[in-house]
Amino acid sequence: MPELRQDPITKKWVIIATERSKRPSDFPIKQDKKKGGNCPFCKGNEDKTPPEIMAYREQGTNRDTPGWWIRVVPNKFPALQPGASEPEKQNFYLTRPGAGAHEVLVESPEHNSSLANHSTQQIREIFHAWRDRYQALVNQDEIKYIQIFKNEGAVAGASLEHPHSQLIATPLIPPVVAEELTGSQSYHETQGKCIYCEMIKQETQEKTRLVAENEHFLVFCPFASRFPFETWVITKQHQASFEEIKDEQLQDMSEIIQGTIQKTAGLLNYPPYNMVLHSAPVGYNNAAYYHWHLEIFPRLTIVAGFEWGTGIIINPTPPETAAKYLREVSIDHGQEKEELSWQEIH
Repeated sequence: MPELRQDPITKKWVIIATERSKRPSDFPIKQDKKKGGNCPFCKGNEDKTPPEIMAYREQGTNRDTPGWWIRVVPNKFPALQPGASEPEKQNFYLTRPGAGAHEVLVESPEHNSSLANHSTQQIREIFHAWRDRYQALVNQDEIKYIQIFKNEGAVAGASLEHPHSQLIATPLIPPVVAEELTGSQSYHETQGKCIYCEMIKQETQEKTRLVAENEHFLVFCPFASRFPFETWVITKQHQASFEEIKDEQLQDMSEIIQGTIQKTAGLLNYPPYNMVLHSAPVGYNNAAYYHWHLEIFPRLTIVAGFEWGTGIIINPTPPETAAKYLREVSIDHGQEKEELSWQEIH
């Protein structure tokens, strides 16, 4: 029988449609046709992007030239851009200038690389750059929230196939984050505990939704998963804001995220996906009730009329089933099986 489940933080409901239960092979994945090299993000094309904001590059190489392995540039068509952002009234409507920042982090000079096949060191550099840009923007005037995200594949919203992630800094706290803050603060006020820390404890004990863990991080399919094979990557140490991540955590984060992406790719035939960072807003970095984490969701289903009309999402794959498949999948892409340095949970 189908089951309604409530997210313990936001209090939103999802339907786990067990009658429609789908296995990995039931999701048809249409592979994007690769266009191949020479795009604005490829090495040698540095003049085709706005001037770089930051880069990790070889010593002696010049800005906006080859020799980099991570490069950050302003988005050529920004959703938000630097400036003042004071609210204005238009009769009973409210508006404000679109002030903030919109940056693109080019994850590699190589066009055909990805999180699934980067070296672990390269992935660590990507997340190190995430932290650098986060810390650079967090104290700027007008900025209230920093959203870092990755769209992989056209269906997931990627307009360029070259591996990249993005950062958008907003002058307000987005509604999704505000809901999380309200829900987690309410739990803390009544129970005296961080609800995310309690989730970590619960998932570690139950193990049915656990995918992987290492010293600093846990990967699990959330109890009220909105999407098939949705996973959360969460730090075991209580930290409200991503800006607080330590160097020793970056290594574990890199390994466990790559392992999760590899497993998802191997199980679901390289689906398009979104990966989004949820972190405390500016000024909340010491919040005892909030806990930063990443959410990864393959784009396997379509949000349709019922979901738009009710806000209740239908998920045809129970998270317990999804986690079991992810735990059991082997990382083997037609070559010698890779040895992962992160711990699998069986």
